[in-house]
Amino acid sequence: MTGTAESPESTGTLVLAGTPIGDVSDAPPRLAKELATADVVAAEDTRRMKRLTQALGVQVGGRVVSYFEGNESARTPELVEALAGGARVLLVTDAGMPSVSDPGYRLVAAAVERDIRVTAVPGPSAVLTALALSGLPVDRFCFEGFLPRKAGERLSRLKESAQERRTLVYFEAPHRLDDTLAAMAEAFGDDRRAAVCRELTKTYEEVKRGPLKELAEWAAEGVRGEITVVVEGAPEKSTDDLTPAELVRRVRVREEAGERRKEAIAAVAVDVGLPKREVFDAVVAAKNADRTAP
Repeated sequence: MTGTAESPESTGTLVLAGTPIGDVSDAPPRLAKELATADVVAAEDTRRMKRLTQALGVQVGGRVVSYFEGNESARTPELVEALAGGARVLLVTDAGMPSVSDPGYRLVAAAVERDIRVTAVPGPSAVLTALALSGLPVDRFCFEGFLPRKAGERLSRLKESAQERRTLVYFEAPHRLDDTLAAMAEAFGDDRRAAVCRELTKTYEEVKRGPLKELAEWAAEGVRGEITVVVEGAPEKSTDDLTPAELVRRVRVREEAGERRKEAIAAVAVDVGLPKREVFDAVVAAKNADRTAP
């Protein structure tokens, strides 16, 4: 158990509230009640929150404070103290669930550390909506959030996921979409299937499906709106032709290109989808055979 400064019975409650990702009518019914009754409403953008309450016909009853990336660290202690004093604090972001690529994680972690109750008002999710609409496998998936902005870091991150078998979900800014899709095509292969989901639940909602190369060419013409990208997981590779000799050959090719042996072994293991130990053993066996050869 974590901190014991206050008991859950004597403290307030932190409520994470999902907000519409586009269509205001998707707001969960409980959201209006929480907005009206919370002691403190912490909003990523107070102006957008005001527009939301007007659309819902709700009068906020408590104190409204801003809680965004720029002040998240500084404001968290203040909100935790309010919670410790018995307040009901409602956290809302611009769209979707707080803490999922949005402010909230620090506050949740701090509240949990103080044994303060944390609950949620479930709401719309861009991740799950895009995944469901993509037409790609949904039985197993992983959410990767936003990729790095710098091209080299972005490509490196994507290459780390090149052999991921689960469906991948990303957020991306519209002005970076063409570069990101091109980098995905380079890291995952031109023919890897994907879906670009734009303006979900809004008037101009669009889901563009196809191979990554084609999607990158389409995006180069310019795309606007909120973007979620869903990418097919890596196909299962056949290991029938991966003899020890073939594994050794691949490692040597990388070594000749300048990689250290340890790095080459690790890279080959990832590329062929085998445990690193199996590739290492093949290299050691070949090395021993070379030593004993007449």
